[in-house]
Amino acid sequence: MSSIKYLLAIAVIATLATTAFAVHCYQCDSLTNKKCGEQFEAEESMKVDCGKAAAPAYLLSWITGTNLNATGCMKQTVDAKVGGIHIVRTCYFGDISQTDKGCKLNPTDLLSSQLSCDVCAGELCNGSTAMMPVLMTIVVFFGLARLFS
Repeated sequence: MSSIKYLLAIAVIATLATTAFAVHCYQCDSLTNKKCGEQFEAEESMKVDCGKAAAPAYLLSWITGTNLNATGCMKQTVDAKVGGIHIVRTCYFGDISQTDKGCKLNPTDLLSSQLSCDVCAGELCNGSTAMMPVLMTIVVFFGLARLFS
C-alpha cells in the first residue's frame, strides 16, 4: 500500500514540475475575438507556449540580463480610440512583482491607454477559470493520500 502512495506522489510532482518550467498562457484580443472579452470562453487556438515567444521589442530595454523568457501571463484592459475598451491576454515578460515595467503598452501606439493590467504566474492563469484544473489535481491528490493512509 505504501508503494502506491509513493507512485502517486511522484506522479503529482512530475506533473507539477513539467508545468512549472513551461509557461502557457491564453493569447487573444477581444477586438478580433469576442470570446476573449470579460466573459472569457477559452479555445484551444488561444493557448500559446510562452517559452517559444519573444518579448516585444519595446520591452527589451526594460528587461535586464540574458533571460528574455516569459515569466507569467497577463490580462490587460485597454481603451483604444479606435475600437473602444477591449481585453488583451498574452504572455508576460519581466518581474511579476514589478508590473509597472512589464505591463506597459507599446509606446508607439498613441491611440490607446491602459485601464488595468493583471499579472499571474500559474498555468493558463489569464483565463477566468484557468486555475481550476490545477486546484482539482491538488484536491484529488490529498483526497487519495488520505484514503490510502
